[in-house]
Amino acid sequence: MAQRTQILYLDDIDGSEADGTVRFALGGTDYEIDLNKKHADQLAKAIGPFMDAARKVPSSKRTARGSRPARHDLSDVRAWARSQGLKVSDRGRIPADVLASYESAH
Repeated sequence: MAQRTQILYLDDIDGSEADGTVRFALGGTDYEIDLNKKHADQLAKAIGPFMDAARKVPSSKRTARGSRPARHDLSDVRAWARSQGLKVSDRGRIPADVLASYESAH
């Protein structure tokens, strides 16, 4: 007996059949929404002026979980950590808890 599975995407706005999934990010959070052509065009028109004025970010600055935290000058992080009495090596990776402490202090 043969089976056929069909996946039907519905527009997340009005429940009609969607033409595709639109992915975007805002405020460090990634989003995706299934939209028909009309709604996809409305979204593009609404954010178009902002996209035209914005800078593109190379994909290497993004991770699968969203925006990567800002990179810091590691020598500054090491100097700050030492001033706080934290032990850090002169080379290599800085422990995540030290980076988190640095980020919360700045």
